[in-house]
Amino acid sequence: MILIAMGVSGAGKTRIGELLAERLHCDFTDGDAFHSAANKAKMHKGIPLTDDDRWPWLKTIRAAIEEKQHAHETAVFTCSSLKRAYRDILRAGDKDVCFVYLKGTREVLQERLSTRTGHFFDPSLLQSQLETLEEPNEDEAITVSIDLTPEQIVDEVIDRLKMR
Repeated sequence: MILIAMGVSGAGKTRIGELLAERLHCDFTDGDAFHSAANKAKMHKGIPLTDDDRWPWLKTIRAAIEEKQHAHETAVFTCSSLKRAYRDILRAGDKDVCFVYLKGTREVLQERLSTRTGHFFDPSLLQSQLETLEEPNEDEAITVSIDLTPEQIVDEVIDRLKMR
């Protein structure tokens, strides 16, 4: 099984991904690690990424997913996965890939981003991400509110995985 914690910046993808991997006793990989230096520089300057910027990044993450699958390993990844087309690349038709959508209000997300330090993402890009976001429907992802504590989110995801 491959889990992908998704959502806009500030949703808590990394923290939730780490906790899920810990609970599932598997590897965790932050999708941001696959961004090119050029992508990171653009985001640091507050310039939104285009689809052309994202395609190679998504394909690199998909290749990492396939490595885990070929090794028959469970793994947790993070990736904003804002559009269905992006999720389609990451999923590639695999029923073994499950998205976990971390959903939050603009206010909560802005507050989180305003207190975050040491990240390349310019908080001014939140609006662009929210405009790009195509929220997944129930058959595409497990949706969890970021108003819950990280532990409650992980508990809910684990419970919902058991029902799948």
